[in-house]
Amino acid sequence: MSTEHERHGRNNELSESVQSATMMTYRSVGLGVYGAAIRFVGMPLEKIALYMNSAQVSGENQLRQAVQLAFQDGKGGSSFLAPYKVVGPASGIAWFLQYSVMGMVFQVVDKTLSQAMGVPVMPYGKKLMENPESDVRESSDLVTTMKSCSKILLAPVIAGMVESVVANRAEAQRYFGIHKFSQMEAALKWNPISKMCGPAYLVNSSRNLIMSATSFVITPVLYRKYFPQEQKSQGTLFWFGLGVNIFIGNVVAITQQALWGRALDYAASGTTVARNIHYKSVIQEGLVKEGKSAFFTMPKWASRVLMNAPVQGTLPWFYNEILPLGEGAVLSAANSVYSQMVKPSKNSGSRSSVPLTTEIGTEKMATSPIKE
Repeated sequence: MSTEHERHGRNNELSESVQSATMMTYRSVGLGVYGAAIRFVGMPLEKIALYMNSAQVSGENQLRQAVQLAFQDGKGGSSFLAPYKVVGPASGIAWFLQYSVMGMVFQVVDKTLSQAMGVPVMPYGKKLMENPESDVRESSDLVTTMKSCSKILLAPVIAGMVESVVANRAEAQRYFGIHKFSQMEAALKWNPISKMCGPAYLVNSSRNLIMSATSFVITPVLYRKYFPQEQKSQGTLFWFGLGVNIFIGNVVAITQQALWGRALDYAASGTTVARNIHYKSVIQEGLVKEGKSAFFTMPKWASRVLMNAPVQGTLPWFYNEILPLGEGAVLSAANSVYSQMVKPSKNSGSRSSVPLTTEIGTEKMATSPIKE
């Protein structure tokens, strides 16, 4: 919790639990707005990355093939606006929910597990700038270490799974196009839960848990503990977050992104309109056709970075440096609303409990309160 938050909290009428819920909501909404805006602007990069990590490009000049596919207008020509035509209302909502829900779930799970296991929460805000050498040294036995490791693993896993429930279906819709995707859904006749999760949910959630861990666990922990203290600043956190995203998170996530794209192609390449995904067959077909290059090449990684790094790579900086700037104002506004709601009830209660007085001559006699 940031110093700004603590300073306002001391003069706040809100209970600690209400303050915590208010801050979680504020941070989640902020992440949602930021993520949706950046993703929409970078939609052409996303389409290029989706095609690069699919079975629709192969052989030489794969990046050139992906660019051509991304800007096809469906009429035999090309248009710069073509990537934006696959963005429906569901995508805009899903982008917002993807990042807001990811942030909310991670915060809730992190705090809940930390309290249950008796271990610290992930560092946030100004804590990243503190000198780790000034931390209170506590003896750590095997059990405590296992608790911390379990929490570090569980928080991003749960956040990634929930994020994919919100975002995967919309991502598949942008991949196929609104009309084709609706035809596939109708042909598959899935149950409501499967339909909500969308095709290739498993690898989508696997990719998202990697990126969630990169943004909320790996980046803040490494930066706080191992980055030179005298060089810590907003600028270095920005570039450090990008570096971790590009050279750690995306190096692993690109394999899952490629598997996701090939799984969707598999779903749409049968003799019928659509078929269920068989991951073993998808992997085997990819390895037979292109070997390891089916799931990792430098162009695939580069396209993934262009799509993902602008938002996911800058998320630790936005989350830890920009969002805390508004926490004081949000807490003040919440406190003001709470005061306005509480004051009328306090005033009405006090009026009904104050004794009435009647004046007889020069003496005042108290009467019992009026009870309605």
